[in-house]
Amino acid sequence: MRAVVLNRKIHRWAAIATALPVFVVVFSGAVLLMKKEVAWIQPATKKGVGHELALSFDEILRIAMTVKAVGIYGWADVDRLDVRPGKGLVKVRARNHWEIQVDMKTGEILQVAVRRSDLIESIHDGSFFHEQVKFWVLFPTAIVLVGVWATGVYLFFFPYVKKRG
Repeated sequence: MRAVVLNRKIHRWAAIATALPVFVVVFSGAVLLMKKEVAWIQPATKKGVGHELALSFDEILRIAMTVKAVGIYGWADVDRLDVRPGKGLVKVRARNHWEIQVDMKTGEILQVAVRRSDLIESIHDGSFFHEQVKFWVLFPTAIVLVGVWATGVYLFFFPYVKKRG
């Protein structure tokens, strides 16, 4: 079989085999590019009045527990605390993808909103589907894409090289 025909077959079938994983990664990546611009994806960071943490973590937890809609009943419901001294706030990120922004000096709740960027990131890296997807689907897809790139470059330049030779 001629090299050009073999390259076309490899290129065509590899592109088909990687189409769905590539679509998921590219589409979710495109959405993530907009996370700072679109509040639906990630709530905008508000600004507090102080720049030093005047609240204890237990006080922050108690404040977060007052927002019943978020469903925080203890530390087990909190995914992480994101302390932003420059902005004067603490983001309490719940495991259920809600975010509460608390002024780090006064304890005032500045904003309560759903944070979808973490969910979209888990789709992007494959962990949403299963922890092993990144190793058994996305990594092989990346390797195959290198082959698609190489065969595509070969197929692009082959006519020019053939003309000269």
